[in-house]
Amino acid sequence: MKKHWWKALAVVIMTYVIWVGLMGDVPRQPILNESIRNVYFHVPLWFSMVILMLTSMIFAIRYLRKGRLNDDHVSVEFANTAILYGILGCATGSLWASVTWGDPWPNDPKLNSVAVGMLMYFAYLILRNSFDDELRRARVSAIYNIFAFAVFVPLIFVLPRLTDSLHPGNGGNPAFGQYDMDNGMRLVLYPSVIGMTLIGVWITQLRVRLRRLRDRLDNVNDSLPKAHSTAE
Repeated sequence: MKKHWWKALAVVIMTYVIWVGLMGDVPRQPILNESIRNVYFHVPLWFSMVILMLTSMIFAIRYLRKGRLNDDHVSVEFANTAILYGILGCATGSLWASVTWGDPWPNDPKLNSVAVGMLMYFAYLILRNSFDDELRRARVSAIYNIFAFAVFVPLIFVLPRLTDSLHPGNGGNPAFGQYDMDNGMRLVLYPSVIGMTLIGVWITQLRVRLRRLRDRLDNVNDSLPKAHSTAE
């Protein structure tokens, strides 16, 4: 149990976030109204996604340095979980945009940048599936992963700030914390980032274990015909 304390912590944190996020008091702001509760879910999904992408890139670098396939497996599974978080982030953002802006996907620089960034990571998965040789697939995709993250971060955090944007903190708009978030909301927002990141690590850990089990089963299945032919 000593090794799994962080899983219990993730469950406790997310239980707290969901309960207080849906039932607790929030500032009453024009236009946002009750939809401001989405700050507890939409924003942490994006922060957690970036953390998972960063971790994926770190394991890609480790693979290129040490050549261990396990690092490649961990890297791709962190990327898979990050993509899942990105999809959930887009979904929660579209719901929020439809309420506050009247359009689930307006022509906004940050939204368009996110779409391009997500397409880059979808291309990463397609690239991996285009190689039959495992070592070549791992090396090429690791290099792509590093460049994809290096482009993704300025694409969603820097470029939208250089032009007009509907998002808070971009295009001259004040950030949330400057006018409508109180300390009570921060007591939910920050734990939500931690909890969602831990859940993402947990999902990745399970996917890595499943990948290892599939690899072992494939090795056993490959060895069966050889053993049968030798017996004959």
